[in-house]
Amino acid sequence: MRSDLWVYLSTTPLLWLAVTVVVYVIADHLAQRSGRHPLVNPVLISVIFIVAVLWATSTAYSTYFEGAQFVHFLLGPAIVAIAVPLYRNLARVKANLVPMLAALVAGAVTAAGSALAIAAAFGVPLDVLASLAPKSVTAGVAMGISEGMGGIPALTAVLVITTGLIGAVIVTPLMNVMGMTDYAARGFSAGLAAHGIGTARAFVVDEVAGTFAGIAMGLNAVLTALLAPLILSFFR
Repeated sequence: MRSDLWVYLSTTPLLWLAVTVVVYVIADHLAQRSGRHPLVNPVLISVIFIVAVLWATSTAYSTYFEGAQFVHFLLGPAIVAIAVPLYRNLARVKANLVPMLAALVAGAVTAAGSALAIAAAFGVPLDVLASLAPKSVTAGVAMGISEGMGGIPALTAVLVITTGLIGAVIVTPLMNVMGMTDYAARGFSAGLAAHGIGTARAFVVDEVAGTFAGIAMGLNAVLTALLAPLILSFFR
């Protein structure tokens, strides 16, 4: 009877929507209790727990996504909402426009070029290199860039999430060790290297950091779409 009930519930989209929301609320509560420690990242905790549940219940990702797609849809409005803190800090953005553009070009080239150089040194196939190039771009854009260059979009999605999680975990300790105190610079670096997940972490730390992270995330998506094919051509 219990088995039959689970079979029925596991195919219901609302079940996986509820699981996603509940798991994240619990993970965020743990992060709050830890004082927002970088290692207690709610996205990382949620990913680990949901993957464990899917594996334990032999649930296909496509089945899970039927429910999780409702949360996925909210990514668009969430990105648009970044315009609010951007407007609040518009004067500061204008004052830092030139160094931001310089950092954008340097960061985009380094993010794609360094990853490709290391992977190519280990003899990684070209389709995997194409999948790796846009790893620092938000997932929806990165998958499109990857597919256009002959990469594997699914692999790109995994690499993007991994990059974002690593960036969100190490960004605060790394910036502290480097003695970087300007939250605009800290946020811009986080958004440039770790896209949406890094931007979310930046907003937790400071609104100014989150604002500049959001700007970097958006601009890097555009610039990487232009530069990634050129950089990849050096490794063909």
